[in-house]
Amino acid sequence: MVPLSRRDGHDLERGTDLAAALDGVDTIVDVTGVQTLSRRRATTFFDAASRHLHQAGAAAGVGHIVALSIVGIDGVDAGYYGGKLAHERAVERGPLPFSLLRATQFHEFTEQTIARGSLGAVTVVPTARIRPVAAREVAERLVTLATGAPVGRARDLSGPRDHRLIDLVRAVLDARGMRRPAIEVRLPGAFGRAMASGRLRGTADADRAAITFTAWLDSADAARDASAPER
Repeated sequence: MVPLSRRDGHDLERGTDLAAALDGVDTIVDVTGVQTLSRRRATTFFDAASRHLHQAGAAAGVGHIVALSIVGIDGVDAGYYGGKLAHERAVERGPLPFSLLRATQFHEFTEQTIARGSLGAVTVVPTARIRPVAAREVAERLVTLATGAPVGRARDLSGPRDHRLIDLVRAVLDARGMRRPAIEVRLPGAFGRAMASGRLRGTADADRAAITFTAWLDSADAARDASAPER
C-alpha cells in the first residue's frame, strides 16, 4: 500500500511527484476529501485531485481507480455535494478504468458533527434524515472493488436503519457522559433541503450494511473515533 497524503509529502491538488509514487501500483483507491461547505472550493479541489491522480496513474501504468462518493446527491449541485458531483464527473472522464462507490454518511460522522457544531455549552446539529453506515464496512467494500475488475458505477451502499442525526448526536453525548444540550437547526438552501429531505438515505435497491449505529457505538471503532483528533 502506498499512501498519498500531505503527511506523506504528496499534494494531490498540485499533483507533485505522484507518478513516481505510483510506480508498480495496480489500483488507486480515491477517498480524498476537503473540509469545506463551499461548492466552489470543493469543486476546485476534487477537479484538481482527480485529474492529477488519473494523469499520474496513467503515466505509471495503473489499471484501475476506485473512488468514493455520497449516496443521493444527484440534483443537489450545492455546497460540498456539488463538489462531490464534480468529483464523480472527473473520475468518469479520466483515462483510467474506474469503479465508483456511493455510500451514505458514516456512523463516525456523528462524532464530527459534535466537534464542529459545538458552540459554547450547546451543540448545533443540522436537520438530517440519514441511514448511516460504519466506515469499516465501506472500507471493506472499497477493498472488494479494488481487487476486482473495474465496474463503473457500483451498487450504492447504505446503512441498516433510518435515523435523525439529532437523535444520534444525543446518543453519543449520553454515551460519552457529556451533559450538554443538542439543538436541531435546518440549514438553508439546496444543501440544507437535501439533508432534511431524507434523499441522502439511498434508495430501496441499495445494498444494506450490517453494523447498526448502536452496535458501532458499543464497539472499539467508536472508542477510537472519540479519542482521535478531528479529521
